[in-house]
Amino acid sequence: MIYIFWLLLSSAPLAELVADKPKRSALNQLTRTLLRKYDCGVRPVQNWTRPTLIHIDLILQSVLDVDGKTQQVTTSIWYRQIWTDEFLVWDPEEFDGITEISLSSDAIWVPDLIISEFVDVGESPAIPYVYVNSSGMVKNNKPIQVVSACDLELYAFPFDKQNCTLTFRSWLHSVSEVNLTLWRSAEEIANDQKSFMDDGEWELLSVPSRYWQLRLDNRDYAHIQFNVLIRRRPLLYVVSLLIPSIFLMLVDIISFYLPPNSGTRITFKTSILLGYTVFRVNLMNEMPATTIRTPLIGAFFAVCMALLVLNLSISIFVVKLLHHNEKEVKEMSVSACLLDKYGSSSQTFLESNFTSVKTLVDVDQCGGYEFDLAPEEDLLSLSEPQESAPRLERLLQEVVALRLYLQEGESDDSAQADWVALCCKVDLLLFRVYLLILVVYTSTLLLLWASWSSA
Repeated sequence: MIYIFWLLLSSAPLAELVADKPKRSALNQLTRTLLRKYDCGVRPVQNWTRPTLIHIDLILQSVLDVDGKTQQVTTSIWYRQIWTDEFLVWDPEEFDGITEISLSSDAIWVPDLIISEFVDVGESPAIPYVYVNSSGMVKNNKPIQVVSACDLELYAFPFDKQNCTLTFRSWLHSVSEVNLTLWRSAEEIANDQKSFMDDGEWELLSVPSRYWQLRLDNRDYAHIQFNVLIRRRPLLYVVSLLIPSIFLMLVDIISFYLPPNSGTRITFKTSILLGYTVFRVNLMNEMPATTIRTPLIGAFFAVCMALLVLNLSISIFVVKLLHHNEKEVKEMSVSACLLDKYGSSSQTFLESNFTSVKTLVDVDQCGGYEFDLAPEEDLLSLSEPQESAPRLERLLQEVVALRLYLQEGESDDSAQADWVALCCKVDLLLFRVYLLILVVYTSTLLLLWASWSSA
């Protein structure tokens, strides 16, 4: 009797466990019931002529990378697929009031939707489950990192806008089998920026969408296309690329105020050109790589380099012109005339000057000098030998030579000053031409950037 009583006491908890077992296993029982005869390879409709309607929703979270060389864009999106599975329907009252369960996505039918622009597998987390409610509505929510092809237009960098498309379609099923539609309205999707990471390089403008069909092999295929409109924030590139380049160009313009005969202008302009070259080499990684069309900023840097070389060439020309002055030309002309007249290197320039009036006339004609001398008779009297007054003649020759030397120095100084003034005028003219070229180039560049920014 004691043994029987002990068995009755020990069996009481077991009875309670048996009584509670259906409640704790209702979820398991429901899953087994739904998947017992389920075939995941068959489209879930009772009437095969009725298409399965797939609702699509998309939320853009961030733009991770824009590669102009490969024409690829990496985006992070939150993607939802919602459809009705007619084979996954139950009465919640029969299963302890359960209205929604999670099932493995490998165990049920999932639409074969793909992104047409998809080119690479991103680092997307694997979500192996879907939610199913008692009416058969299946919700497949998952984050995706999409690496898609995009026709990138980088001509207006860093003031560019991009329009990248994400087109969802069924890989095999036509419209008669699988049709697509938007879960939310197109306006709501286009203006939804709450989840977008707005503190990066790219600014989200909108995500317009449209539905269209493509006919292939006498069958229509449904497509839903999302246009991701983004705009680059140019502040970083303006500060790191454009402003330093503009400063160097301004310093190069100011260098025109250095006197052309100071000897430091060429050195200064060469230093600016070298500094600009180093600046360009160090910032090559900041430029977008593209093999289709050269960005406008690349043309900007190339033209700036060409303008610096042009400015240096102008300075070299002015300095070269300054050192080929009138004094050298006159001295060469006078020496050539005297050597041709007398043909003797033993006779000095001073002695030949007082030989005859014809010598002075030749000097004036060849070299362009004008001597304020005594009348012609005095010069003739000086040229005749007078044995009675050799000392007076010698003194007179020295005085006349001193006068000619002083007049020649004054003439050389005046000619040198005139030549320097002429070179300065040429330098000013070339500077104005350079400024005109620079203004035209800057205006054209700003108009191009403005037109692309407003487009």
